Amino acid sequence: MEVRIESMICVWDDKIPTLFLEFVNLLTLSTSEEGLRKSVKEFAEYRDYLAGRAMLVKKAQTIPIECIVRGYLTGSGKKTYDENGTVCGIQLPEGLTEASKLPEPLFTPSTKAEIGDHDENISFERCCEIVGEDIAAQIRDLSLKIYKAAAEYAATRGIIIADTKFEFGVIDGKVTLIDECLTPDSSRFWPAASYEEGKIQPSYDKQFVRNWLKANWDMTGETPHLPAEVIDGTSERYREAFQIITGSQFTSMKENA
Repeated sequence: MEVRIESMICVWDDKIPTLFLEFVNLLTLSTSEEGLRKSVKEFAEYRDYLAGRAMLVKKAQTIPIECIVRGYLTGSGKKTYDENGTVCGIQLPEGLTEASKLPEPLFTPSTKAEIGDHDENISFERCCEIVGEDIAAQIRDLSLKIYKAAAEYAATRGIIIADTKFEFGVIDGKVTLIDECLTPDSSRFWPAASYEEGKIQPSYDKQFVRNWLKANWDMTGETPHLPAEVIDGTSERYREAFQIITGSQFTSMKENA
């Protein structure tokens, strides 16, 4: 079994740094499941400190496609629709406007760019050329299935999932979801109660950050530091989204430590 640290969120205090680094080192040096279990067992007494700060994952062969599903017209999809009536090569009906609900959810893939580059919206045909028809069909069907199930549930909680993004890879020959999904980082969440077609919608996602950057940065040179009010405002929107969708009170890991 091959193991690597794929993602981690750390809450640092005076007891964590050395302990955590030793833990990570042991995990990455483990070459078998038996060795991994032995390493983890040695740190059992520190379970409360380590819980929520790291994930054990299998290494996947990444499929280099951003799997975007759109249920509503907004963002880059709205931009290309205004230009030629299409989104990623898919012809849409005339008369749609900002935040229009699409006739059906659309799979609109993009390239997965290297760090520093920008993703590029592509057609499904181009997606097939990049990853092959079989893989392309699988990630399309899985993306649409997950989105539809999530959107149906979110609607019962008063949330519209306007669009979202998934990432897949191959593990042991099987196409597998390999990244976070259905969070404010990868989805547009709109409050259903205030939804109004033709207008920019209030949202519980990182659009708040995008709006600030658009107003304060020309996308050249060094990235500006976000002011405290933007950071706090984004955090508050993320917390509110969590609480509305799950029906549970949000408690940070720091508060649990």
